[in-house]
Amino acid sequence: MPVLAFAPPESFADLAERISPSVVNITTSALVAGPSRGGPIVPEGSPFEDFFNDFGDRGQGGQQRSEALGSGFVISEDGYIVTNNHVIEGADEITIEFFSGEKLTAVLVGTDPKTDIALLKVEAGKPLPFVAFGDSDTARVGDWVVAMGNPLGQGFSVSAGIVSARNRELTGTYDDYLQTDAAINRGNSGGPLFNMAGEVIGVNTAILSPTGGSIGIGFSMASNVVTKVVDQLKEYGETRRGWLGVRIQDVTPDIAESMGMEVAAGALVIDVPEGPARAAGIRSGDVIVTLDGTAIGNGGDLTRKVAEAPVGAVVPVVILREGESMTLQVTLGRREDEEAKAFPVSQPGGGGAVEPRELEILGLTLQALDSELRGRLGLAADATGLLVTRVDQSSDAWTKGLREGDLIVEAGQQGVTRLSDLRDRVEEAKAAGRRSILLLIRRDGDPRFLALAVN
Repeated sequence: MPVLAFAPPESFADLAERISPSVVNITTSALVAGPSRGGPIVPEGSPFEDFFNDFGDRGQGGQQRSEALGSGFVISEDGYIVTNNHVIEGADEITIEFFSGEKLTAVLVGTDPKTDIALLKVEAGKPLPFVAFGDSDTARVGDWVVAMGNPLGQGFSVSAGIVSARNRELTGTYDDYLQTDAAINRGNSGGPLFNMAGEVIGVNTAILSPTGGSIGIGFSMASNVVTKVVDQLKEYGETRRGWLGVRIQDVTPDIAESMGMEVAAGALVIDVPEGPARAAGIRSGDVIVTLDGTAIGNGGDLTRKVAEAPVGAVVPVVILREGESMTLQVTLGRREDEEAKAFPVSQPGGGGAVEPRELEILGLTLQALDSELRGRLGLAADATGLLVTRVDQSSDAWTKGLREGDLIVEAGQQGVTRLSDLRDRVEEAKAAGRRSILLLIRRDGDPRFLALAVN
């Protein structure tokens, strides 16, 4: 099939004229601490003494008012407005300027720092022009998009570009950004990213730039994330996300091979504290492959899908355990209720202590835990595992990140308490024709799976 390249629209003018009335400029104001007193010391009798007496104390000490600029857009005729949380964070006054020049004071309905979204409300006394959200999942790389906002405080401005990439992650747990080369600068934050139908498919949030100005790498939070946040902020004034209660990592190709999986996909469970997952029977070492009928490609997929599910919902979770597939029913909790609690790290069970002796294998030098080592490392009396005392820097173990002081607690998804346990697991992996073995290690109490080559 031939690949066709479509010419850009002859003009974006009709689209811009239609959607501009729904885009707003946002000015925020807040009291901040003024600079400390001090400044230049002027000798008594100096000709500059009067000047600094008149002007030197202005704004020094106490508090002064600071202003910031951003963008937003109206999503309903009764005055709900979406913007970024960082645009209004800490503000005690929020002023909305409409395309017509009219200005209104907004009140804050709710915020979600995790997705950097805020919901505002104005009382206009009349129906306001608004725009609708589109389906960001249908946006394709190469599609035309239009960004609108208030860049660098210059007022209403339009820029056009394409979707450069999808499913970008920056630093947030729930990140799902559309990347675009439409010009986005400071002041565009919180403004809409439109598709050619005039639907909002993203909220302009961040840029990647060594200069602070647009170099064509901008990020807009996908509308399918934003709409769920906005709906909850409108209904509750806060977010209410589902919580599964697992610690996870991605399934890499070498981990998949070590577990006998044909495809490197799913979320590998590394720890299960008290919570919904443990109550449903999920264990460390399980691979979650679907949640409520949706395939899980990686850990990020699982995190987002769980967050989107209703609190208290009973969802089927399909896992792989020792090569077998099974379905468990999990009743989701609420993440916000759990975040303030400590996230305990479970300790693996196992056999008793043995006399310490060294084993060199897989580029590692190991010792079995005994009471002396547990005391030296500050471990619980019932802690089990093999302590890494040296790592060959030319080995796969070093490349994969294993270091002296790490504790190996499982090999081949079975607990190891003696040095012979690990040696046996390695031989079993070789006999099964596998090129690697899956290890569960703990570093400073934090668990992590990794796969080491056995040949």
